[in-house]
Amino acid sequence: MATKVKVVISCAVTGSAHVPTMSDALPVTPAQIADQAIAAAQAGAAILHLHARVPEDGRPTGDPQVYARFLPVIKQGTDAVVNITTGGSTTMTVEERLKAAVEFKPEMCSLNMGSLNFAFFPAAKRITEWKYGWEKDYVVNSDDYIFRNTFRDIAYILENLNDAGTKFEHECYDVGHLYNLAHFLDRGLVKPDFFVQMIFGILGGIGPDLDNLMFMKQTADRLFGKDNFQWSVLAAGRHQMPFITQAALLGGHVRVGLEDSLFIERGVLATDNAQQVTKAVRILAEMGLEPATPAEAREILGLKGGNLVSF
Repeated sequence: MATKVKVVISCAVTGSAHVPTMSDALPVTPAQIADQAIAAAQAGAAILHLHARVPEDGRPTGDPQVYARFLPVIKQGTDAVVNITTGGSTTMTVEERLKAAVEFKPEMCSLNMGSLNFAFFPAAKRITEWKYGWEKDYVVNSDDYIFRNTFRDIAYILENLNDAGTKFEHECYDVGHLYNLAHFLDRGLVKPDFFVQMIFGILGGIGPDLDNLMFMKQTADRLFGKDNFQWSVLAAGRHQMPFITQAALLGGHVRVGLEDSLFIERGVLATDNAQQVTKAVRILAEMGLEPATPAEAREILGLKGGNLVSF
């Protein structure tokens, strides 16, 4: 009997763009983040992509002391790979974004491969009452946010974490970001085998059209060589499940989670992150694919192991 192909499922548990008013399911406190992360791993996620939030009101934070309240709990509750953001939020400096990753030296970190307009202000039109005072201005003012990721910023992050043995989820929001990644490959700051996360449907990034997925993959193959990288796909909002389905059909890995979409189907809010992971596992099964275990994900991505982190 042929061995089923393994697909690495990442789950982005809370993010920084969505605000608590948008969904009661969005984890905010350290306990909520830990509980949902562990449940997502139990449902089939091999990688847990993590941001932190101020427990009292859900604001994004890069404070390592907040991370320290849930990282050890997650490590005790699951052997899933922990992936700490270096993106933080669009309102943080790169130094603020990097603090937790430098302190905790995880197996993986996200790394945004270029600057872009990162906007979610249209969501404000659907909200009449806000839970917390900071939320409305944060969402409405995103029409003026630039998600800064200059060449200097990217080099700074790479240089600060490469010695820790941390590997990166290279987040590419547009075709130009693939060329930026090729630049760092040429400089020797990135080395094969690396992991590319192709992102679709963010207002300011490449649009959620399946032709764009094909173009991004073909461009990556041409720039990097098919055998030099692993790749995954995420898509925002209602495009989440169709895009991961297409990515899996093409041989890629997939990412779900409440950071990327608050919904489980059209017009229906997800109850938690695990519900989205469970749906992704079901989609993969229909195609004869299986979710990779954390151990298999470590082997596929060449990670250093959960015993070599600092939490």
